[in-house]
Parts: sequence; C-alpha cells; structure tokens
Amino acid sequence: MRAFGYTAVTDPAQAVRVAASTPHSTYIAGGTDLLNLMRDGAEAHGHLVDVSRLNTRRISLDSRRLRVGGAATMSEVAEDPGVRRAFPGLSEALLASASPQVRNMASIGGNLLQRTRCGYFRDEASPCNKRTAGSGCPAIEGHSRGHAILGGSDHCIATHPSDLAVALLSMDAQVHVLGSRGPRVVPIADFYLLPGTTPDRETVMDSEDLITRVDVPRTPLATRSRYLKLRDRATFEFAVVSVAASIQLRGRVVQDVRLAFGGVGTRPWRDQRVEGALRGRPLTAAAIREAGQALVREAAPREDNRFKVELVQRALASILDDLGGVR
Repeated sequence: MRAFGYTAVTDPAQAVRVAASTPHSTYIAGGTDLLNLMRDGAEAHGHLVDVSRLNTRRISLDSRRLRVGGAATMSEVAEDPGVRRAFPGLSEALLASASPQVRNMASIGGNLLQRTRCGYFRDEASPCNKRTAGSGCPAIEGHSRGHAILGGSDHCIATHPSDLAVALLSMDAQVHVLGSRGPRVVPIADFYLLPGTTPDRETVMDSEDLITRVDVPRTPLATRSRYLKLRDRATFEFAVVSVAASIQLRGRVVQDVRLAFGGVGTRPWRDQRVEGALRGRPLTAAAIREAGQALVREAAPREDNRFKVELVQRALASILDDLGGVR
C-alpha cells in the first residue's frame, strides 16, 4: 500500500473543504472496501478524509419518510425497529449483505459507493477501463460469470455489488449530497451511470461530494417489500441475482408494483416496462412470465453468464409468489 495523508473531521462542511482542497483525496468511514482496494493496488489515494465521526448517523422515521444519515452503519439501519416494520425489504437487503462484522463497520454512504467485484478491476496487473480509462476490458472476452447481462457496453460489463442500492431503487429513495457548490438531492434512479465509453465514472458524484443522508418515502408499498438474493453460498457473498419487490393488490389485480434487480445490470437495475407488464392485470403466472420476458428482452449475456437470463426470471416469479401467493 502506498503512503497517504490522513485527516479526521467532525463536520460535513469541513469534510468537503478538506477533500476539495487536498489533491487525490477520498473519504473513508468504515474502510471495509476502500482499504482492500488500496492494499491490492486497485485504487491509490494521496489523502484520506475520515468521516466516521460525523454527526450524520441519525436514523429517523415519521409519517412521510425514513431519513438515514450517511454515516449510519449497515447494522444500525438493518436492525432499527422502524425500518424493519415500515421497510422490511430494506432491512432484508442489508442483512443479506456482507458479514455481521462488516455490517457493523460499513456506512450507508460507503455501501452505495462501493466498487465492483469484477476480478479484472481488482487485479492491478489486468487492464480495466473502470480502473484506468482506455486500458481495455478483459471481461468482454474473458471470465464473465459474475458480470452484467443488461446495460453493458464495449468498454465494461461489470455489475454494481450493492444490495442496499437495489432495495433503495425499488423504493424511489433520494440521496442527499453535499459538495463544494452546496447541498443537492439526487433521485437514486439518476445516481448511478451506465458505463458507455466512460466506465471509470460510475455515479453523478464529484470527487469532493459527500453523501450526508438518504431519504426513503414511507408508502403502503414499502411495508410490503421483500428482498430476494441468490448467491453461490449462504454466508457472506455477493449476489449472482437479486430482486427487490413490493406489490399492492386489490383482489388478484395489481394496483401498483415496484421492482429492482441486482447482479444483472451494470448499475442497480429498474425497468418501468417490467412493472408496466404487471400493473392493472391479475397477478397470474402468465403475467409474471411476461414481466420477466420484458426484463431480459434486451439482455446481452456472454457464455459464462447466460444462465442469468433464466435465473433472474425465476427469482422474480419466486418473490412475487411470496408477496402475492400466485402458486
């Protein structure tokens, strides 16, 4: 690991000032992903701004929304009684993430900004357009079992690993960001970028931007939310395929539905056409099948990950069955 400077801050505005005025700096909170990347040579930073002591750790819930501070840990949010009651899918997504030890350390802001698990990205000896722009993407013709079937480009097919982001996407969350130009609010649907020709740019965040809070609307749909994660082993492992879902039925007819997917897209994936295939129709096996087909209609799998096309449709059918009792 290369040498770096370090500053601990206690105020968000101070954090942004230090980051904006210090070249090659980045934020660190739990450090559960960042330190591994630096140790492996996948990332190099000249200065770390420690935001673990910021006063942005509060979790609050009222009749309109959940507010989660960016410095709150994954465990604190997952185990909060209000979150478990009003946003069960969010709690499930967090509890399905990582190990208890990591959840106790990792922050909400850090989780949303964690980097891909693509082995080529994390191997300093491999070229990677996400790590070094223009260097190439070995995954395109290489080992791609864990890679995306949706949203890829000729420059990158890496997936985003956050379970939390998938759950938040299905709940129309908003990300509060503080930067050198002041605060702003970004819908999470607009937060992550497709790789296109610039896979090194993954979000709309500028280098000194800090996630201060995430707001989640409190809705009847959110209280019926679930998160299903399929992975290679039952312990801490990243999703091969995941689905965040919530549904509101009148009788057997779908009044409203929210669906988001992980492990299949280059960013947390949501497609309004999938929800549209269900909305206003009886929740039947045929309707679910059509929704799944809409999801993968534009999929571009490789030989190693072709199985995801069917697996994600099965995952969708399974979680909707749990929520709506189809079978």
